[in-house]
Parts: sequence; C-alpha cells; structure tokens
Amino acid sequence: MNMIANGNLTGRLLHNLTVTVTHAQLTSRYPGWNRTNETPAFNRLYYIDSGEGKVIINGVAYYPRPGQLMIMPAGSTQTTDTSRDDPYTRYYCHFDAQIGEWPLFHSANKLYICDVPDPEATRTMFAEMIEWFQDTGFLATLRTQAALLTLLSLCLESGGYSNFLDDLTHTSDQGKLANVLGYIDQRLMRPLTVEELAERVHLHPNYFIPYFKKFIGVPPMQYVQLKRMELAKRQLSYTDFSISSIAEQVGMELAHFSKVFKKSTGVSPSAYRSSTR
Repeated sequence: MNMIANGNLTGRLLHNLTVTVTHAQLTSRYPGWNRTNETPAFNRLYYIDSGEGKVIINGVAYYPRPGQLMIMPAGSTQTTDTSRDDPYTRYYCHFDAQIGEWPLFHSANKLYICDVPDPEATRTMFAEMIEWFQDTGFLATLRTQAALLTLLSLCLESGGYSNFLDDLTHTSDQGKLANVLGYIDQRLMRPLTVEELAERVHLHPNYFIPYFKKFIGVPPMQYVQLKRMELAKRQLSYTDFSISSIAEQVGMELAHFSKVFKKSTGVSPSAYRSSTR
C-alpha cells in the first residue's frame, strides 16, 4: 500500500467519523478507579488533575501523572489502580468513536497519553464538557462532541502519535479500500465503472456496492462523482484553467459537467469561480 493511497483512505474515512459521549464526570473516589482485567466496550478519556496510581493496558504498565491526558481504547484489557492515601482526582468521559463500522481506536493499541501544554485550559474544557453532557439540548450535544474531538486531538498531537491513523489501514478491508480509492484518484479523467472498481478487490459488483457503501458511506459511483466535483471546485478556485479544460480533467463533456456541477453545488461552474475569488 503506498503512502498516497493510505493518506487518501484515512482522510476520506474521517469524513465518516461519529463520536458519542456516554458518560462524563469529575471524581476523586478511591474505590471507583480500581479495576482488574476489564475489557470495556467503550473508550475512556481521562485528565489526571492530582494523585498517583497506575494503568495496565494489554499487559503494559503506565504511571499517569497530574497534568496528563490519556485515552484508554475500547476492547483493550485494562487494570487500574490508585493510591488509597492519594487517589487520582480525574476528569473523565466514556465515549464511542466509529468510522463506518471500524473503531477509531483499535483494541490492540497501547494507552495514548500526553503531557498537556496548558493544564488550566484542559481542565476548563473537560469541566465544560461534563456540564454540557448533563444538558439534553441540541446545542449542548454539539458542544459536548466538539469538546471531545478537541481533547482527543490534543492528546494525539501532544503525545506525538503522528502515525495514529496508520492503525486504520492494517486490516484486509482497509487495504482493499485503499487500493480502490487510490485507483479512483489516479483516473478521475477517465470513464470508470462499478465492474472495473469491483475487479480491483476481486468482488462481484453486486457484493462490491454494499461493501463499499458500508465503509465509505456512499455507493462507489456516487463517491467517484463527489471526488470529481471536489477536484473541479479546487481547479475553479485556484487555477486559471478554462471550464472546458476542467471538465476534461474530470472526465466529462462540457455540457454534462456543467449540469452535474450545478446540481451538486447549486450554481454554475462560472458562478462558483466568481464567488471564490
């Protein structure tokens, strides 16, 4: 699998990311932290504010310190222990995170942990998320999800997990899709068929269509059209290519391109170009 195909796959998959906070709380209780060889079906996110203890994820021991943020992946075997005399004060939430039918955090992974650059800001964000979680309103739900995504990004970035998304491409399904997505990217200016794409992964078209939609979220030919429109919009905004030239670059006759583009965006290619300059 080459780097371009891999990057294309992870970027497209993140468009289908869904996250849900199922519990959020601040606590310093001693008994509530101590667990042995649990394998939860949900992810845990913690900010350690004070105290001492340890975490064992899939047999590997860690000793989280105050000022650290950590993600404990669903499906991993977890043992946690904290001092009776100095128990962890911890902001935490339980959450689900899926890309299509794949878990965002693979259960085989280690603990994701980092020193946060701004403890006060992290503490405030977590406290706000806990408050928003208690509110069932629509805007509170959006804010809760936004706070979770921000905290997850902070942990992954500050912890140096730059190759985190590589875990998503280590199974045969992801590898197959990377092959197809890379193939599509390289051939947007040519006619493409479902049969041709299905052949890349040795599936009958009748099986390939639901297989592709299951993980990407749209049928394969709709995805091809979306990619063509994405390319056309970039070319209209950032280049001086003529509209007929751009139509050719996305494998369409000019009249058909104009019709499809307007249906997709609500405006003609020329109007779109004018609005972005």
